[in-house]
Amino acid sequence: MKLFLITRVVPYLLQLFVKFIYFTSKKVFHHTTINQNEAYVVAFWHGELLMQPFNYKQLKPHGKVSAMISQHKDGEAITRTVEHLGIHSIRGSSSKGAAKVLISAIKKIKGGDDIAITPDGPRGPRHSVADGIVAISKKTNAKILIFNCKPTSYWQFNSWDKFIVPKPFGTIEFFIQEPLDISELEMKDAKELIKAKMLENAIL
Repeated sequence: MKLFLITRVVPYLLQLFVKFIYFTSKKVFHHTTINQNEAYVVAFWHGELLMQPFNYKQLKPHGKVSAMISQHKDGEAITRTVEHLGIHSIRGSSSKGAAKVLISAIKKIKGGDDIAITPDGPRGPRHSVADGIVAISKKTNAKILIFNCKPTSYWQFNSWDKFIVPKPFGTIEFFIQEPLDISELEMKDAKELIKAKMLENAIL
């Protein structure tokens, strides 16, 4: 019964709540122009992930994206929730199933799908950038799209990622920057650049 609640009931109710927030909010999109036929690595902070499926669908209405989601126990509920919102999933993280998820992500991009990554997930530190996003971008020559979500009014959890839940009937600003090419950068420099760009429109 507990497993059923976690994997079925909770995700269903959660996605309804997320949709309610989105459709009762005023949306302002600050989007760049991209090649709709190109596959990208999509990056956003773990604490801002809740509304990002809508950000993606506004940018690529006919695109297909798979999110890299942790294999820990909370991951199943997240996986089921984002599936309701039209986002596929690849299970794994830098700490669990790293090699498997890296190979899966590379195959997805080479097949024309986008990959979504939270560089500071699943355990932080908040607003840190792990090696995985750089490795995937370099191995596939895929540029990085940086997503941010900034609501005018929100609840903020007392969790490691300071998770943000926008309040209904407010305004949500969605940001997507120009595709970032890190192919010529070393690992350290690439991570520093990604972090700097991701912090430009972040909730600190």
